Amino acid sequence: MKTIIKLILIYTIIISPGFFSHPEKVYSMTIREEEELAREFMKAVLKHYELIDDPILVKYVGDIGAKILAAAPHQPFVYQFHIVKDENYNAFAGPGGHIFIHSGLFEAMENEDELAGILAHEISHVVCRHLSDRLERSKKIQIATLAGMAAGVLLGAKGGAETASRALTIGSAAAGQSLSLAYSRDDEMQADQIGLDYLKKSGYTGEGIVTVLKKIRDKRWYGSAEIPAYLTTHPAVEERISYMGSWVEKSLEHPGNRLSYSTDNFNKAHTRLIVMYGNDQNILRMFGQDVINHPDDPIAHYRYGLILSKTGNRADAVIYFKKALEKNAFDPDMLKELGKTYFQDGRYKEAGNTLEGAISLAPDDPEALFFLGRIKAETGKLTEAEQIFKNITERHPYYTPALYFLGETSGKAGNFADAHYYLGLYYTVKEDIKNARFHLEKALLETSNESRKITIEEMLKDLKKKEKGEKEKEPETRSLPRRPQFVWD
Repeated sequence: MKTIIKLILIYTIIISPGFFSHPEKVYSMTIREEEELAREFMKAVLKHYELIDDPILVKYVGDIGAKILAAAPHQPFVYQFHIVKDENYNAFAGPGGHIFIHSGLFEAMENEDELAGILAHEISHVVCRHLSDRLERSKKIQIATLAGMAAGVLLGAKGGAETASRALTIGSAAAGQSLSLAYSRDDEMQADQIGLDYLKKSGYTGEGIVTVLKKIRDKRWYGSAEIPAYLTTHPAVEERISYMGSWVEKSLEHPGNRLSYSTDNFNKAHTRLIVMYGNDQNILRMFGQDVINHPDDPIAHYRYGLILSKTGNRADAVIYFKKALEKNAFDPDMLKELGKTYFQDGRYKEAGNTLEGAISLAPDDPEALFFLGRIKAETGKLTEAEQIFKNITERHPYYTPALYFLGETSGKAGNFADAHYYLGLYYTVKEDIKNARFHLEKALLETSNESRKITIEEMLKDLKKKEKGEKEKEPETRSLPRRPQFVWD
């Protein structure tokens, strides 16, 4: 009976408009302080985790996040979305608008609604400033130490929640402080309610957050050692599944504006993640069996072609891409992957024709344009290649491989001012301060464009500030690895 009353109370709270509205209290931690904390937090994350640096995947997750943010009030941060290369079922929000999802959880998802549900919940934690509010209570601890402790707790699954807890206790004792970062049930209920509201306003059903929470809960069946950190940092899963399920059921009776989107976008991003970052032999077996079980399914042939191409069996990859295209001749992604495979096999003429076909169907696909630019560069058409790479950097600034090849191609063409400038931009984005400074200083000497000189000088000033900050904190950060670089071929 008590449980029923409890659930009724929870349900009443959740469906009562404005009960947990956006917080209006004034927080002591300023936006600037939280941004500084976010920078240190990211260093701590990168020290222990690898982030998936694939621009297509990161953009897809970011695009879903942007849809949800459009339903939120104006935010003081520029949100950034990251995919952590880790098999655990986890997702978390860091300070300053950094949202993370583990590749294991992404791989376990079946549709865009599930991804949107997780992102909406984590965005809500940032909007409500739950983490920064808790961190504010321990401001006597140095920012860098605080950020490392926060990352240790939120990423605790790497060594188990107990390990993270011990690290937190040790760090806290050393600082003479006590710190609790676990979200309270009120925090979770507030993030759930606000997240569901954002989902509805964005056109999603909200069903995804319920189904993905069930998957996280079911992960418990594999034993205590496999319990993901998400269950530690996000308590009362059973209750949340129950009241959110009731909310979704009620909401579906009055659907409002329902988002119309293609399932292909999620399926292709999901397949890309599995192929690029999964176990090759397992994926070969799985997708090979899928082709046998579904011989008339073009997506099955497309997926098998992807893993065959990745593992170096390009001849067979071409066969399966062609089989996929027999059923779906005007799919630009299938054409693009066939063109990329031709390119990787040195068949530049066939690659160029195929990629041009893909671009005619999807003129703004940066990856298809990128590989066409590479073909132009490899075949000595440097001016055409430069223009293609330049167009990509202007229209798709997130697609950083184009910056690198624009610099390299400009250098081959004897245009050293542009070569050093674009390589400087590339290494700046990659936070490789040493190489960024080298190329930008060279660009400053080579360029005659006064406007660009001013830009370069400002960039160099910023880099010197960062370099000074890094040297001051060298004992804490010298072991930090660089973010993973792109594999161009």
